Amino acid sequence: MAERTATIGSRVGLHARPAAIFAEAAGQAGLEVTIAKPGEPAEEAMDASSILSLMSLGAEYGQQVILRADGPGADQALDHLVTVLETDHDAE
Repeated sequence: MAERTATIGSRVGLHARPAAIFAEAAGQAGLEVTIAKPGEPAEEAMDASSILSLMSLGAEYGQQVILRADGPGADQALDHLVTVLETDHDAE
């Protein structure tokens, strides 16, 4: 299973617009991607393609999250998703 740590780059955290952008990117990955806060068990990770899951995670600006995916292309997909999370989408 591939795993990456990302730091939330949007000033408003993983809410509304940034969550929608990330959920869409995660859904297009073609893999099951999960997201969790550091220290949480992998089996309690949330579906990264679900806007409701992302918003209920409560990830704030500057906070780290763990992304996990398994399958062909998981490393590349996670690298792309880290870039999406670390971008301040509200500054665009």
